[in-house]
Amino acid sequence: MKTSTLTIAILLAAASQSTMAAELDLKVTNLTKGIHFTPLLITAHNSEDTLFEVATQASTALQTMAEGGNIAELVAQATAAGSDMAANPAEGLLAPAASAMATLTTTDGNEYLSLTAMMLPTNDGFVGLNSWKIPTEAGTYTINLNAYDAGTEQNNELVVEGSGAPGTPGIPAAPGGDAGTGGTGILSGDTNTSIHIHPGSLGDNDLEAGNSDLSNTVHRWLNPVAQLTVTVK
Repeated sequence: MKTSTLTIAILLAAASQSTMAAELDLKVTNLTKGIHFTPLLITAHNSEDTLFEVATQASTALQTMAEGGNIAELVAQATAAGSDMAANPAEGLLAPAASAMATLTTTDGNEYLSLTAMMLPTNDGFVGLNSWKIPTEAGTYTINLNAYDAGTEQNNELVVEGSGAPGTPGIPAAPGGDAGTGGTGILSGDTNTSIHIHPGSLGDNDLEAGNSDLSNTVHRWLNPVAQLTVTVK
């Protein structure tokens, strides 16, 4: 059976379209009541370079972001892989109910979109999107984003000044100023050391003692924790 010249032309055009550059307008909205996001990193990348992979061990770069909010190592990783990126579009923390805007021009082959940012106050929780295929058809697309646990630190729910470095237990900050002190620590029994959906913060109603330094009326959440709107031009 012979393949016609027209058929070959159509196949080549389709293959070309699937890898062509795209112009994207991005909007990230924090859907939580009392959780802040540290500087966001949004990347457009190929099928091999991902910021994280569920059910695998977190990389050192991801751990550094998930425990302390530092995206520098992830930025370096994405740069080395030739990814396109929008780093820190909120120019700092993204507060509850707030949104951040960014534009992103992708290059050929960078067909997937990923996103990360630490969630404060948590031990090693982050909002994430892993390898969402960028549509080739122009339009506006909405993606709900879940909270993930990096699996690198026990969720003791204690705010500890000076924590945030990889391997240093504790929540580095509570930006809303609505956390407590004097907690003895949550014993969650979570032994999953791979990246997984975050079980959520428990908190309590005693901000001067109790088990947790977090508030059970402010710092708890249900997925999704964020929404990403992508406009493909």
